[in-house]
Amino acid sequence: MKLPVVFILFTVMLDAMGIGLIVPVMPDLIQEVRGGNIGSAALWGGVLSTIFALMQFLFGPVIGALSDRFGRRPVLLISLVVMAADYLVMAVAGSIWLLLAGRVVGGITAATQSTANAYMADISKPAQKAANFGLIGAAFGMGFVFGPLIGGVLAEYGTRAPFYAAAGLAALNAVFGYFVLKETVDDRIRRPFEWRRANPFGLFKYLARLPGLGPLLVVFFIYQVAFTVYPAIWSFYTLERFDWSPGMRGLSLGLFGISMAIVQGVLIRPILRTIGERGSVIYGHVADVGVFLLIGFTSSGFWLLMLTPLAALPAVITPALQGIMSKAVDDNQQGELQGALTSVSALAMIISPMIMTYVFYAFTEPGTPVYMPGASFYLSAILMAVGLMVFLRVGKIAVSRDVTGDQRP
Repeated sequence: MKLPVVFILFTVMLDAMGIGLIVPVMPDLIQEVRGGNIGSAALWGGVLSTIFALMQFLFGPVIGALSDRFGRRPVLLISLVVMAADYLVMAVAGSIWLLLAGRVVGGITAATQSTANAYMADISKPAQKAANFGLIGAAFGMGFVFGPLIGGVLAEYGTRAPFYAAAGLAALNAVFGYFVLKETVDDRIRRPFEWRRANPFGLFKYLARLPGLGPLLVVFFIYQVAFTVYPAIWSFYTLERFDWSPGMRGLSLGLFGISMAIVQGVLIRPILRTIGERGSVIYGHVADVGVFLLIGFTSSGFWLLMLTPLAALPAVITPALQGIMSKAVDDNQQGELQGALTSVSALAMIISPMIMTYVFYAFTEPGTPVYMPGASFYLSAILMAVGLMVFLRVGKIAVSRDVTGDQRP
């Protein structure tokens, strides 16, 4: 594997590690700087996630358009440097307001994965795109293996230690990229920067006019809203339901990451060959409905841990959808499309954490008429069913391709 591709995969893995490093300590950190009970900490966790996502929503298309104009290399390197600085701010934050400020800056520069996807699209043939997006998903999953595990261990040395580790990893990766990353945007695919399409509203309007792409963006959005239940609720849910320690929360997230890496890095290729991209999306939605229901019903921490690998089996949805959409746009629009997908994901992150954490709060607050800590996962199951119905309707008018390039209705 060539060093630039190694850097791209390593970048995505470290991005996920940075996220995973801090997830196990977020409930404790919020209570440390603000006080209050676990329910109020979950609400503030939702606010922090929403602020981060709002910045991604607003600036995702800008970053994608800039990478189409100036190249993937400068965007990736600058994002990593600012990301390192952001984690340092979070490490010294002594108030909830400084944590919020850190999330604003971090959200603006969190274009690493979307730009990495655009880079991978640049170097991939059409029939290889979904599988190669799966490699990026696998790298992200591996980041979730090491991130929570390391974060859980570092949490024993204080709630700030994981932030210093994340800052160091981002800085080291920026140095690595400076020496090995080659630019893929040349004059053949370079596209002028246009403000009218470098904002989420103008970009969505433009992309929605492309045949079949608008409904697929809706499916992608619904999926992201449902899937966000994991980062939004998992730490709070397992603490409330099973009294898991930060280390145990990190272990469970690490197990989930290993499973995702196996599915997206190894299993996705035979799955795509067997049932194609459209079939993979359908299978993933059906499986996710069942997984979310099982998580919500499980009353044993042991069985929840055993169930965690199954939760990763539907992970084929994202690369399959990305493959379908990437083949619907021109080569000089790959960064633009990935910027749009970043904004769609960010919009889901704006909406979903507030909804999921409020549902968790409403069904766990002392005195609630119905105690149901798994309610957020039941809501995600319903959303996945809705997304499946939308996609099945889209399938009647959209055409996808399997990994061999054959047309599939």
